[in-house]
Amino acid sequence: MNSANTDDLILSSDPQHPANLICTLCRNFYNWGWVTGTGGGTSIRHGPHIFIAPSGVQKELLQPTDMFVMDYASRKYLREPPVLNPSQCTPLFLAAFDRGAGCCIHTHSQWAVLVTLLVERDARERNENVHSKCFEIEKIEQIKGIPKGRGKQGMLGYFDRLSIPIIENTAHERDLTSSLTAAMEQHPDTYAVLVRRHGIYVWGDDVQKAKTQAER
Repeated sequence: MNSANTDDLILSSDPQHPANLICTLCRNFYNWGWVTGTGGGTSIRHGPHIFIAPSGVQKELLQPTDMFVMDYASRKYLREPPVLNPSQCTPLFLAAFDRGAGCCIHTHSQWAVLVTLLVERDARERNENVHSKCFEIEKIEQIKGIPKGRGKQGMLGYFDRLSIPIIENTAHERDLTSSLTAAMEQHPDTYAVLVRRHGIYVWGDDVQKAKTQAER
């Protein structure tokens, strides 16, 4: 499809338009060290449309005209920028949207990677099954910004325990889809999944909530 014929989907002076928001978010994530080069990605569901950052573009240089737009119901692209490739994260973003998310963020945060390595080290030292482990934390202020779970009222408290499942990395991003989906089903209250030696996927009901939860 000729992207010029569908530019009305992504061109807007409104800074809150999904195509503009994705550029702003990715620029911030780059400045914070959460993504480098072309790694990571962000997607926003807006009404019947899914807005997706492309693959292979420096995240701090993204422009609204770089955005792919998909029809959520049919999973067909309504807009495909020439010479750019769709993000390999797309099926993982869709898994979050299928569970009611309005925004999904994928970063290569070094802190997230380090956590997965520490959990692996501790499990091996205790002769425990590495592959069944979650990152768990309690008695820390920052978890008070995380919801208790979908359909549940309120946020986690200081004395609650936050548990984030960890899945194993794969050679290709799209191949993470089945394990990420399984982790979502096994941990229905989670709003994030860590990928060992890779990064993290975080989602929320809307852009603000997804961003806030990623920052925590």
